[in-house]
Amino acid sequence: MIFRRNGGEKKTKKEQKDIIAWRGHEVTRIEAFSDAVFGFAITLLVVSLEVPKDFGELVHAMKGFIPFAVCFALFFQVWCAQNLFFRRFGLHDERTLTLNAMLLFAVLFFVYPLKFLFSAFFVPHAIKGYEWVELMYVYGGSFAVIYFLIALMYHHAYRKRASLKLTHSEAFETKTYMYRNIGVGMVGLLSIAISSLGPEYAPLGGLAYSLIGIVVGLTHSKRGKIHRKKFEHQPELGNQVMDDVPLATH
Repeated sequence: MIFRRNGGEKKTKKEQKDIIAWRGHEVTRIEAFSDAVFGFAITLLVVSLEVPKDFGELVHAMKGFIPFAVCFALFFQVWCAQNLFFRRFGLHDERTLTLNAMLLFAVLFFVYPLKFLFSAFFVPHAIKGYEWVELMYVYGGSFAVIYFLIALMYHHAYRKRASLKLTHSEAFETKTYMYRNIGVGMVGLLSIAISSLGPEYAPLGGLAYSLIGIVVGLTHSKRGKIHRKKFEHQPELGNQVMDDVPLATH
């Protein structure tokens, strides 16, 4: 039996809490490029690049900070998910590069629909009738693609479990995050399905995103129970490095 050795490197508190040991400790060129793209996306969200010339302009600019804050929070969540993936696995092979490039493209495409959607709540009659449905199509589609791509990145990491020397416990957690991101992406598709019923259902389609917390919570709750049942009484199994077994076994 092969077990993963505990290295002599001192781990941070974050690494100690994470079930998946961090294999990426240095910032790679792909991560530096990704950070630059995320920074550019945030720049596109900025309310105004000019300093207000009077109090009226200041008040007008301040109104734009609420949608900016919401958009910033959503982009920050995507950045955190992408950053966590590279910290955990440190992958920079061709498939990872391709999936990450597609993710960055989707993020940039997502900027204006996201900004327009939340800004529209503060501009009366900015969107009318079926324009709401079309906007929810664009927003929901972009949202779903982003999280499906993150899920594909975790799927790729699982397929490379042998070369990454993932333990059984780490491999199980990798699949948990794959399912989690698939579930979050499905919320975007649900929003599209609801909005497609007509303009009057578009607000309900927007409310569908409130299910994200429930989806994430249920995924981790169910998988957490299975994880404890599987490895709590067999810690040696959880620490054992996986062989190249079929994907469906975990």
